[in-house]
Amino acid sequence: MASLHNRISRRELKERLIQDPTPRTTISFYQYFQIDSPQEFRNHLYQSLHELGVLGRIYVASEGINAQISIPTHQLTALRSYLDSLPPLQGVRLNIAVHDDGKSFFVLDIKVRDKIVADGIDDPTFSMQRKGKYATPEQFNQMAQDPTTIIVDMRNYYEYEVGHFKNAIEIPSNTFREQLPMAADLLKDKKEATILMYCTGGIRCEKASAFLLHEGFSNVYHLEGGVINYARKVKERNLPSLFIGKNFVFDERLGERITEDIIAHCHQCGAPADSHTNCKNEGCHLLFIQCDSCAATMKGCCSAVCLETIHLPEEDRKKNRKGKDKGQHIFNKAKDRLEALRVPVEKKY
Repeated sequence: MASLHNRISRRELKERLIQDPTPRTTISFYQYFQIDSPQEFRNHLYQSLHELGVLGRIYVASEGINAQISIPTHQLTALRSYLDSLPPLQGVRLNIAVHDDGKSFFVLDIKVRDKIVADGIDDPTFSMQRKGKYATPEQFNQMAQDPTTIIVDMRNYYEYEVGHFKNAIEIPSNTFREQLPMAADLLKDKKEATILMYCTGGIRCEKASAFLLHEGFSNVYHLEGGVINYARKVKERNLPSLFIGKNFVFDERLGERITEDIIAHCHQCGAPADSHTNCKNEGCHLLFIQCDSCAATMKGCCSAVCLETIHLPEEDRKKNRKGKDKGQHIFNKAKDRLEALRVPVEKKY
């Protein structure tokens, strides 16, 4: 029986995968359904997916499963068969990545959580049994042409910044749990309007649609399969893409290009750019947008302080990292981090 947890360092696993020429496919899927014993379900899932060579990040909770994975391409049929053997996952939609080098994940990590999407909802009468209607990509495009339709982006501000649907309303926040009450409040005078919600892969906007219905809204839709499915279908069916820019994804790629439009700007110099990166100072690891020119000048760092830090001896860098909880360390224009990012670097390396 395989171990139910990874025992090898992530650094070693990453190096192994980089050297491995086996073609891999990146996939995401989710399903809301009742799981009576999440830990038992998790253990069975880990064993089965490990045997198929699956890598990725999966959350299991009593409300269902949320998975972002990569799998050897030759095992796709076996994965489909395995998922179909689990009645709640039979026929579950698999969102296949639009742009994929197969290096999106380096370890299989399956965690049991209270919820598969942290939503902050504590009302015991809320249920995912009543949710909004699916909108296919064709339906989404048609509905979006109606000026009375309200399009709502249920992703975080840093996702919206690099790409979004035309005329979409941003709910600017760091977390989904903050967005839900903000969206309901923002739209409180539009409870009879047609509301069209979307997110990356569908899981957040599906829950958001149920939340708005719970709050008394009457005509709520959500994009089936999110931006990932939309991008693939518009390409396959030669449909016009109403999504512009890049779709942020939560793996090593940090983004999939949907159109050639670059609608964001480098957080350091202001030049057009939409490539997210994590600061190369591991004690910082800030997620921010950096253009190629600043990446070369700053060596992938977010500030002069971090640039100085990466040239310290490893022992000193470890001391700087020790005990730091970076949490959700993401660049936010509204914070004074902006000034730190724009400190000129005089010392050349």
